[in-house]
Amino acid sequence: MKLALRFVVPLLLILGLVIYASAPFVGRLQEKWFTRDLDVRSRLISALVSAGLESLYSRDEGSKSGALLTRVIKEERLFALGICDQNNRLKLKTELFPVEIKCAEIADVKKDEFFTKDLAGGKVHVGVSPVPLEDESVGRLVVVHDMSFIKLRSGETRGYFLLAFMIFAVMISAITIIIAQLSWRGWLSTMRNIVRGFQGDLSGLKALAASSAYTPIFKDLRKLVRELEAKRTARDEATLTWTPRTLKEILHDELSGEQVIVVSNREPFIHNRIGDVVEIQTPASGLVTALEPVMEACSGTWIAHGTGTADKEFVDRDDKVRVPPDYPTYSLKRVWLTKEEEQGFYFGFANEGLWPLCHIAHTRPIFRTEDFEYYKEVNERFARAVIKEANTDEPVILIQDYHFALLPAMIRKVLPRAVIITFWHIPWPNPEVFSICPWREELLEGLLGSSIVGFHTQFHCNNFLDTADRFLESRIDREDSAISHLGNITGVRPYPISIEWPPRWLKRQISIREAKVKVRQQLGIPAEAKMGIGVDRLDYTKGIIERFQAVEVLLKTHPEWIGQFTFVQIAAPSRESISTYRDLGLEVRRVADEINKKYGTESYKPIVLKIQHHEPPEVYTYFRASDVCYVSSLHDGMNLVAKEFVASREDERGVLILSSFTGASRELLEALIVNPYNLDQVAETLHFALTMSEREQIERMKSMRSLIREYNVYRWAGRMLLDAATIRKRNKFSKRIHRLTALRKE
Repeated sequence: MKLALRFVVPLLLILGLVIYASAPFVGRLQEKWFTRDLDVRSRLISALVSAGLESLYSRDEGSKSGALLTRVIKEERLFALGICDQNNRLKLKTELFPVEIKCAEIADVKKDEFFTKDLAGGKVHVGVSPVPLEDESVGRLVVVHDMSFIKLRSGETRGYFLLAFMIFAVMISAITIIIAQLSWRGWLSTMRNIVRGFQGDLSGLKALAASSAYTPIFKDLRKLVRELEAKRTARDEATLTWTPRTLKEILHDELSGEQVIVVSNREPFIHNRIGDVVEIQTPASGLVTALEPVMEACSGTWIAHGTGTADKEFVDRDDKVRVPPDYPTYSLKRVWLTKEEEQGFYFGFANEGLWPLCHIAHTRPIFRTEDFEYYKEVNERFARAVIKEANTDEPVILIQDYHFALLPAMIRKVLPRAVIITFWHIPWPNPEVFSICPWREELLEGLLGSSIVGFHTQFHCNNFLDTADRFLESRIDREDSAISHLGNITGVRPYPISIEWPPRWLKRQISIREAKVKVRQQLGIPAEAKMGIGVDRLDYTKGIIERFQAVEVLLKTHPEWIGQFTFVQIAAPSRESISTYRDLGLEVRRVADEINKKYGTESYKPIVLKIQHHEPPEVYTYFRASDVCYVSSLHDGMNLVAKEFVASREDERGVLILSSFTGASRELLEALIVNPYNLDQVAETLHFALTMSEREQIERMKSMRSLIREYNVYRWAGRMLLDAATIRKRNKFSKRIHRLTALRKE
């Protein structure tokens, strides 16, 4: 019955819509046919009546002419007849001749003419033809037909049309259902045999596997399962509302409530001792911004490198501390590294090697053997920490970023049933660039220990597939975006990262009006001046120098902004033990000072540079006080600053300018997209942003806020968890199919 309803009802609805949509066309077509028929009838009546009128006119028998018209009017559908003389007077007419038809309107008729006319009582068909007398016209015969029958006939035709289609639909549905039921019974019978075989009835299973009749099943089952999984994923994404509760339900329903372990180099909370006071800091990191709310939703354990000067004072004997400090919901496990290990693993191989390798920012990567040895050693230490922390054979492990490329394979050796999702937060280069790395094969094999490797964009996924295809003996399934290597199948998926919605940092924020006043007073910016904002780590991939140079071009080409526009740059110190970063800090300060000297005064600075750490609530206050946010990354994975700026503006004002080299530019299409290397283009875009109307700002901001609201961080994490659950089920199914295939070969 359910199958019948699922098929018949939609079919009938579709047919009904088709008939409804085509009804006006059918009506017009019928009216055209009937009108043409009335034209023919009018000609015949005119010919018959004209012949009689000619003889009567010749004898001047007017009374008999009227009688002739009265007899003819008894014809079905004929409504009225009339005769107009040469002086445009109605000489003769039948009783119902419409007063709306005037002889003057048809005075110029030389031959048969037909038209329709709307009267108070409905539409009529009018035919006009001359009445000849000795080859001369003595008047015009007017033949009026009633057209109301057309509407009646059209209604009857549509009724028959609908009935015929309904009978046809029911017949087709019945035949389809019968065939489907017979096929379904056969399929169920086959599947029951397979299930019995899985449950231990090997004799029946071997017989089934040996049967050539079911050989196509073994080949097509995987494809069928993949199609069903794709449909299910699309359905889930369309119907789910992505919240912390949704993540918990996914873990419970799809992954049997398995333990969640997050691994990252950067910890979400740092305890730093400043004098006699310990401050808790939240790092300036997109990774922390995205993952911290996810962990609060899922609980579990976050394993990270303890870097704070007071971190050891706040952990228990297992090196754990409950966080967040105000409302603990999960555990933070800290892993300790020596200075030598941190130098080789983090500053050396990760940030002097992999970071510039993956970012097209014109900085040469440096690879040292001793750095890679430290990298491998630290990955092994984190693997031991994960294995020790796991309290089940099938934990869900979320490994973050380029610091742990070797970690997935290390964990897989000990926990083969674990769901391991590795998310690579930075771009993945093409094979030619990646070939520079001396340990490219080791890194790829390490990553392919994952169940899923995720990237921000499909472009980075494609680069990873091409790289694995180039350097490893593996099978690449591009249709399913998967890599098979050493018996393990790894899915490669795009997961554009996002932020919490609504951001928690908005709860205690002052109003936007108050923020504008407060920030301008703190920085010495005139109350009526426009303000731009940039928020980044002090990193050469962020394009901070290019950003300042674009501001300089703006002031040069549009001098009206001198004294009326200030750009505020918040730059969190980063990796200062690396000479490239130290040099960058000096250069950023130098460029800012030069521009301020050239265009500034004692009371005005075009650029306000704040190289210091700012907590998220402070950053959000700056966002709310700004008129323009410019993200000028030269190459970036996503750049969540763009989404944070949009989320901070519930007033739906402000303009976002985005580098085309950020992942965010592929999502936030209503932002103003620029090439950060083209300083003239950026300067003109800044001018356009500063003069943009409020109406356009609202339209752009509304669209971007709607997208971030829907595609929030919970959706990002939820999609990965759903895909992980799907892959786990698929792997179990594949093992059963392999078992069937093996039995068939015996």
